[in-house]
Amino acid sequence: MHGRVKLKSTAQQEEEKRKEREKKLKIYVTAWDAVFAKRKNGMLDDEALLLTQQLLSSNPDVATLWNYRREILLHLETIREEVDVQKMYEDELSFLESCLKVNPKSYGSWHHRGWVSARLPRPDWTRELGLCDRCLSLDDRNFHCWDYRRMVVKMSGVPVDQELQFTDRLIGSNFSNYSSWHYRNACVPFNNMKPLGVILAFSEYELVQNAFFTDPNDQSAWFYYRWLLGRGMYCYVVPPLAQLLFLLSELSVEKTSVLQSELQSCNQLLELEPQNKWCLLTIILLMRALDPLGYERETLSHFQTLKEVDPMRGAYYGDLCSKFMIENTILKMEYAEVRVFSLSDKNLTTLCHLDQLLLVTHINLSSNQLLRLPPQFAMLQCLEVLEADNNAIENLEGLYHLPKLEDVSLKNNKLSRLSDLQPLASCPKLTRLDLRRNPVTQLVNIESELAELLPSVTDLLL
Repeated sequence: MHGRVKLKSTAQQEEEKRKEREKKLKIYVTAWDAVFAKRKNGMLDDEALLLTQQLLSSNPDVATLWNYRREILLHLETIREEVDVQKMYEDELSFLESCLKVNPKSYGSWHHRGWVSARLPRPDWTRELGLCDRCLSLDDRNFHCWDYRRMVVKMSGVPVDQELQFTDRLIGSNFSNYSSWHYRNACVPFNNMKPLGVILAFSEYELVQNAFFTDPNDQSAWFYYRWLLGRGMYCYVVPPLAQLLFLLSELSVEKTSVLQSELQSCNQLLELEPQNKWCLLTIILLMRALDPLGYERETLSHFQTLKEVDPMRGAYYGDLCSKFMIENTILKMEYAEVRVFSLSDKNLTTLCHLDQLLLVTHINLSSNQLLRLPPQFAMLQCLEVLEADNNAIENLEGLYHLPKLEDVSLKNNKLSRLSDLQPLASCPKLTRLDLRRNPVTQLVNIESELAELLPSVTDLLL
């Protein structure tokens, strides 16, 4: 039809795109072959530099090309005057900006930029900070850019106050900017020997509290808060943990007065947000740092609430609660200096700190939620009696070669195969075994097979 633009069919468009791709690929492959031929022949000239530039402009993530490019630049650096070297590296920085536009998170581009900046005779750090500002304004979680900024700040000697103001600006516009919070821990000069460190610490508490009181469900501020409380500013160990360093809470390095004040603030937030998981978990950690035994009841209550409000992570909370309950029991045992260790009816889902129970002779793990006895259980070489009734134990891999074990009670578990009991054969003094209400007791000829597997057992309850 006269006067009308002819529209190309879809098939025509696809065919033209295919031809265009083939044309670009042919050019790319030709340049690629030429680059590797030059490198094989040890040619470090301007032409090789131009060829690598063509390839990297299309795909800046080929590490080999960046390596070859650095070899060329190092060679040219030795044969040129300082003015020319300055110009050469400035051109390289301009080229790198174009590569970052293609892929702002290119490992190779950022690494090469750091290398070039370090070799510049007269680096312009203000320009580099400006580049970081622009990149972070487009993506405030570009960790390559954050790493590069740390290098620039270190090399240029940017004042701490300036960097803190920079992160203040980003955090002020977005409390969820986790990268900015993380960057602050490298900026804030905490030092227990200087009053400035203490002053800054309290200003940081105020900043982070403003963040999580504004948006309690944002995890970024909570993670920074936990780091802030446990950063090691004070070399202080909270009693009664002083003699058991392996039980230290991640927050217990801060002064008791500060921890108590922060616990009060978190409790105030919990009154406003009773189902906030981050607040609940932080309160638990603060209680652990202050007085793990004194706050045990409140800790258990908060863990129960956590499982209800965040069921997806229920297993994690169960394991963490188990860890804390075992630590508390070890503390009590230390005070009493006994060799009987009872963890019955604690809702345990896992076992830990078994290396602290090497002298224990009697362990009661009954009425928990254990699925297995882990391999570390074999460390308990002094163990004589084990009670693990009313769990969900499916294998006994940890009951291996316990030379003093005599009595094992495993009533009401989920042992279903004879092979599950095989580790017990390595316990030479085992004389009593209770397997009542386990599926394995329903197997045909189980009694005779157990007698053959465990000849030392004289008191077998099925």
